[in-house]
Amino acid sequence: MNIINIEHISKVYKVGTEEVHALRDVTLRIDKNEYVAIMGPSGSGKSTLMNMLGCLDTPSSGIYQFNSVNVSQMTDNDLAKIRNKEIGFVFQTFNLLPRSDALHNVELPLIYAGIPSSERKERAKKALIDVGLGDRIHHKPNELSGGQRQRVAVARALVTNPSIILADEPTGNLDSKTGEEIMVLFNEIYEAGNTIILVTHEEYIAEHAARIIRIKDGYVEKDEYVTKRYIPKKDNLNVEQV
Repeated sequence: MNIINIEHISKVYKVGTEEVHALRDVTLRIDKNEYVAIMGPSGSGKSTLMNMLGCLDTPSSGIYQFNSVNVSQMTDNDLAKIRNKEIGFVFQTFNLLPRSDALHNVELPLIYAGIPSSERKERAKKALIDVGLGDRIHHKPNELSGGQRQRVAVARALVTNPSIILADEPTGNLDSKTGEEIMVLFNEIYEAGNTIILVTHEEYIAEHAARIIRIKDGYVEKDEYVTKRYIPKKDNLNVEQV
């Protein structure tokens, strides 16, 4: 079942009198419970594609269907509703409220969705327990390590039970060991039946996914399934190929 169906998407930005073609005639489909990495060098168009997939931007031409709904020409308000309900975001910089504890940070999408307070707190608490932070619920970001802050961000992404998790360079601000711990977490989320789209410039991070889409000069240069993806092991953080 397609969650994402993009047909001949292009994106053109005007910079002064010049036109910049960020995406050129991109067509791709992503199914439910896929684990996809999007790769490309700086300026390749991968960030523009991420913004399109996350309903943060609309195409200049072409069609984008998300869960069979055409979101290509939606208003900003309608796109915001799709984002809040259907997409869980995880960013390199965590994007946490510094003066709020982990529980409140995870609650935020549910507040925007109008969920009652008691249900919000229960769901946020469960999400934090699920990512291994049951003992850090009332800690603020400055009381948490980088890896723990990213786990709070992952819990926030999961709390609305979204259709997809969209992760932008999720290990970019972490050391290699902590980054691998986060990739263990993403693998667990994938194996639980979630759809993950990971944007990265790191080859070894992309190889954790089951499919890699490579972007170059605004085009899809290559779209291939990984025959031997890296499965991070939780116990000792060694890596197994399958």
